[in-house]
Amino acid sequence: MIAWPAVLAGAAVGGGIGLLVKELVRPAPALGPALQRLNNPSGPRPEQAVPDDRDARWGAWLLEHLRGVPGVRIPHTNLALVGSSPERFVLTKVALAGGGLLIPPVATIPLVLLGLPLLVPAGVGLLFALVLWFTPDLALRDEARRTRQEFAHAVAAYLDLVALKRAGNTGAEEAMEAAAKVGNGWAFQRLRTALDQARLDKIPYWEALERLTAELDLPVLDDVAAIMRQSSDDGASVYATLRSRARNLRVELLNEQAAGANADSEKMTAPGAFMAVLVMLMIAFPAIIRILNT
Repeated sequence: MIAWPAVLAGAAVGGGIGLLVKELVRPAPALGPALQRLNNPSGPRPEQAVPDDRDARWGAWLLEHLRGVPGVRIPHTNLALVGSSPERFVLTKVALAGGGLLIPPVATIPLVLLGLPLLVPAGVGLLFALVLWFTPDLALRDEARRTRQEFAHAVAAYLDLVALKRAGNTGAEEAMEAAAKVGNGWAFQRLRTALDQARLDKIPYWEALERLTAELDLPVLDDVAAIMRQSSDDGASVYATLRSRARNLRVELLNEQAAGANADSEKMTAPGAFMAVLVMLMIAFPAIIRILNT
């Protein structure tokens, strides 16, 4: 007779684990919406979804009650960089940690229903919860690193654009503003927002870039601010400095990409060698068996 409770419990456990894996593994974005966001940026980081009111309320409640608790650290700089909110971040951490606590007891329900005595130590659930608690931090760190690299590529193009404007005897601030209006990506959107805020605050544009550097931890903007501060005094003679910095920045980015590719290639050495040994064993296995049987 089929034990339907055990079957249903096993299906529920499998479905829950599948949903958890789906949430942890970053899915490939759909091409159509991605192209639409690329051509029509609607905010600092258009690919980030804005949490609904329910998630925002729950996240705000958790953030208020977890404030000051040891081990709870909110990376505000990285969250601002990727366009996410602390409330959504805390809610994700707590949800994953709670799911980790439930994995061991839920996974043993089918065995308990079958009458098999099985005791799962509480430390196993705590281990799962601890690992899943830090998973959003690692994911956010990787996303912030990729975002800073993307921003650096945009800054290299921005430097070239500003240099062309300055070569035409355009003022420093006018050149910065005109160059920021050329691009449609999220990085240029951030630059335009910073420059618009500087106009409202009646401060020099390079000070706005310094603020943006401190807010989002973007060291690549420090050089831009310093060069444009010098540009306000030296006029179009700063053209060579801008082009040189853009060229050096591209070289640095290419070197980082090459280093990353080499590291990925080295990671594939051990699996490739294992596969080669496995293939050789499969080829030699029939001959070895024949020799041993003769």
